[in-house]
Amino acid sequence: MEQRLLPGTRIEIVNENIERGRLKHLLFDFDGTISILREGWPEIMAPVCVEMVCGETEPTQAIIDEVNKMIDDTTGIQTIYQMECLQEMVIAHGLVPKDNVLSPAEYKQIYLDRLMVPVRARIARLEAGEKTVADFTVAGSIQFLEILSKRSVHMYVFSGTDQDDVRNEAGKLGAAPFFEEIWGALPSKEEYSKEKVIRDIMTRHDLHGPQVLAVGDGPVELRNVKDAGGIALGVCSNEKTGNGWDMHKRQRLLKAGADILVPDFNEAEKLVAYLFAE
Repeated sequence: MEQRLLPGTRIEIVNENIERGRLKHLLFDFDGTISILREGWPEIMAPVCVEMVCGETEPTQAIIDEVNKMIDDTTGIQTIYQMECLQEMVIAHGLVPKDNVLSPAEYKQIYLDRLMVPVRARIARLEAGEKTVADFTVAGSIQFLEILSKRSVHMYVFSGTDQDDVRNEAGKLGAAPFFEEIWGALPSKEEYSKEKVIRDIMTRHDLHGPQVLAVGDGPVELRNVKDAGGIALGVCSNEKTGNGWDMHKRQRLLKAGADILVPDFNEAEKLVAYLFAE
């Protein structure tokens, strides 16, 4: 699909028919949307999944492709649900003895143990002053939050990352003060989902579609807000650099129903002006 950019910007307008200027409640995904502290998580999750599916057996390309598709399709969902998908794959392929099949929670712990090694190292470098907040955030994201905070809007984080972790990492990056609430995955997965958060907010505040915006780099939050009649802002962030397009994400977010796409928030002022029909 050819890009239709707002003149003089890198802001891609996918759906020109959204009703702009009525936004009241804004919901942000965190990892890959604001934070890049967890950059590279798919490259850590994928080998874990392949290893768990194959056990002692040499992986096939078909299994590697199946794992990558599962991760791609479920980006933004709670990690425990991804691990449920992993358990189903382990059982379906039958390469691991039944007695060695783990629970989704056990698979999640293996993945998190590996993921948190680089995450903790990045936080340590940030705290030591070796790196700055700009090194671990999507370009312009903090400025975007600052501009929005001066408007009459309510902002929240809803993340698939465990709640304690996302709150801690939002605090380290100086993003936490901008949000009225920071939600993340809870021990009981039934208590929390992005879909539930959107539905609850719309009901509690008697909101209608164009008053709600979801901002994220994963298909889950964009599909959820579109199903509720809201506006979907997709962030096609290159997490290795923090700025510029990740065209694979762009394709994924187009399929999820994004109304607007941006590579980052370097044009925060123009983006806000567009969202508020100014």
